[in-house]
Amino acid sequence: MTIAAAGSALIVIDLMPRIVSQDMGPFKGADVVARSVALATAFRAAGGVVVPVRVERPHVAEQPPGSGFVPEFEPQAGDIPIVKRTIGAFYGTGLAERLRERGVDTVVMAGIATTMGVESTARAAADLGFEVVFASDAMSGMTAAEHTHALSVVLPRFGDVLTTEEILAQLR
Repeated sequence: MTIAAAGSALIVIDLMPRIVSQDMGPFKGADVVARSVALATAFRAAGGVVVPVRVERPHVAEQPPGSGFVPEFEPQAGDIPIVKRTIGAFYGTGLAERLRERGVDTVVMAGIATTMGVESTARAAADLGFEVVFASDAMSGMTAAEHTHALSVVLPRFGDVLTTEEILAQLR
């Protein structure tokens, strides 16, 4: 398998201080951030699109502390930053249209949490006709068991499950 950067986007879900600092499994938030940064750096260098996504709670006067992007994953020029108000990144954000405008047909998923924002966004991507790839070690669940179940049972039904190293090796 080859991942053509020119037609691909890396979508990274909820790398926000208040989420990254939680007790995750099997990977710590800092590990997910580091692998996501490595993927983003490679995607940008190869001409791919990077989509940093964060969530804001609707109908609240002020967002909780730590609701911005972690410093390592602040959006850069050419990225498509998305602020979502639901679990997934497509509903109500215009993301599908913005990806199609850039010729994207494949999305690589990373972030936190595997069975929440990552899975919800991936299901919508598949429903919208995008090919989906999962960076298995650039995401983490609320628990290791939840993450492992998703990667072995649920997510393979929507796309390919690869490690960060495998994705980096196949990115062209």
